[in-house]
Amino acid sequence: MESIIQHFRRDEQPFIEMVIGWTREVEDTYAPKLTGFLDPRQIFILGSIVRSSGLQFEVHGVFTEPERQRALIYPEYYEPVPEDFQVTVLSMKYPAKFMSLEHRDILGSLMALGIDRSKFGDIRLEEGIAQFAAAEEMKDYLKTNLTSIGKSKVRVEELSSSEALIIMAETWKEELHTISSLRLDTLVASLVNCPRQKAASLIQNDKVKVNHVVRNQQAFEVNESDILSVRGSGRFKVISIEGRTRKDKIRLLIGKLE
Repeated sequence: MESIIQHFRRDEQPFIEMVIGWTREVEDTYAPKLTGFLDPRQIFILGSIVRSSGLQFEVHGVFTEPERQRALIYPEYYEPVPEDFQVTVLSMKYPAKFMSLEHRDILGSLMALGIDRSKFGDIRLEEGIAQFAAAEEMKDYLKTNLTSIGKSKVRVEELSSSEALIIMAETWKEELHTISSLRLDTLVASLVNCPRQKAASLIQNDKVKVNHVVRNQQAFEVNESDILSVRGSGRFKVISIEGRTRKDKIRLLIGKLE
């Protein structure tokens, strides 16, 4: 376990301790443990720790190719079913001719209700319809209290069995990048094809996010499963670290959202 934990970042330690607590709970009770919605990096960390403890896990986020998902940690004897994940999909219809909704509008309204981010998952939009995944226990509260997005009134309803889930046509183009270190400024320079000095400026001016969090330290180290957003240049994800070259450079397989 220690050999695995040492590879994670210091600021990830609270989450690591939480995962270790979950695994111990499963070991002690011999019963499954359901988490809140996790981002890809958190799922990567959870998977590393759970596998090292001899337990198993599955994730579920309802939508096709979801980003945020709930995880179920369970002992070997257990066979999970979809109902174990306690995820519901809530839907809102809005007059697209008179208003436009963006992901950040819905996210902001949910956060304004004081709801923890772990209680809801992906948000999907198409013209006139918005859908988002939520923990089952939040369903009634959201239907009652989420009555407006910005200045527009909305009505939240549970998605009926006859309604289709919104499918996002996301395409990630794979690229191989060779860099001298895992420093954030080094990777950003490679991703957007700019001098390292300009990459440093982007980072210092809060234009770079890692896993949805602004990172303004140039020396911050990226790792597998990280998702990067560079303002004006798009989104990227570190799919895997492919090893080193003969000149000791690091080879990364990167996904770029097209």
